[in-house]
Amino acid sequence: MTISLFSGQGSQYTGMGREVAESDSSLMKILETGSDILGRDLKAICFDSPLEELSRTISAQPAIMAVSLMCLGSAVSKGYTYDGVAGHSLGEYAAMQASGMISLEDAFRLIKARSEAMDEAARSQKGAMAAIMKIAPEKVAEVCDSAKEYAAAVNYNSPMQTVVAGTPEGIAEVSAVFSEMGARVVALNVAGAFHSKLMQNAAEKFYETAKTITFKSPDVKYYSNVTGGELTDFSDMAELLAKHIVSPVRFTSELAAMRDAGADKFVEFGPGKTLTGLVKKTLSGVKATNAENLTTIEGAVAL
Repeated sequence: MTISLFSGQGSQYTGMGREVAESDSSLMKILETGSDILGRDLKAICFDSPLEELSRTISAQPAIMAVSLMCLGSAVSKGYTYDGVAGHSLGEYAAMQASGMISLEDAFRLIKARSEAMDEAARSQKGAMAAIMKIAPEKVAEVCDSAKEYAAAVNYNSPMQTVVAGTPEGIAEVSAVFSEMGARVVALNVAGAFHSKLMQNAAEKFYETAKTITFKSPDVKYYSNVTGGELTDFSDMAELLAKHIVSPVRFTSELAAMRDAGADKFVEFGPGKTLTGLVKKTLSGVKATNAENLTTIEGAVAL
């Protein structure tokens, strides 16, 4: 059983996707569709923007989604098939489109609304995030719950890596505690406290667009960050996606659910190989690789 995974925010780099897009005019149309809906030149954002501009939420989210879908399209054209999909945070939108749940146009409409709402919320409410390593997720959550300032465990990435988000004061407070406990603490270069209650305004604003979108039942298995398992109820995706903005990413639980369902091959589409690394750290006896350029896409097809 093969699972297609889709990269999240933070994996972006200047020039990503250029080789893939230029190899097939049908893939370049993904960027053109995105540009039409965004009202911005998505090709220029991906290929030519300096990293500082590309890393802005309103640029990174549509750009990463577009590159992820181009890489998948390239692999499919070479014979790649898959049985299920999952994404990490932003990656869920590429996963929805790849599953047949939404059209390409609606994927860009959703990501435009999401990125703009999250960017606005981050600018109006200062937030911070940090990755905590070498401490069990349950202990990370316990420390956050005990903090005087606001901090929460928001990304359960692997058995020994959990991301926390909160106010700058809250993240400073818990980071000091984690350091004293012997953890490795890495501050993340992000604009806000994503997947925490500080994004509530973004969730409410995004919902107004999400409820206008038509969602279909997917053609393959679809795994959800919110539930941490396979999603089978698609009756109110707008509500679920709004909740997703303020809820933890339960990626470790998703991987366990995929393994239990028989998944033994994982291919990460899009820039970077963060999810590939998380699979290898979390599951044993499975194959995992990334697909972000023509060489790695060929390798993924042959996996």
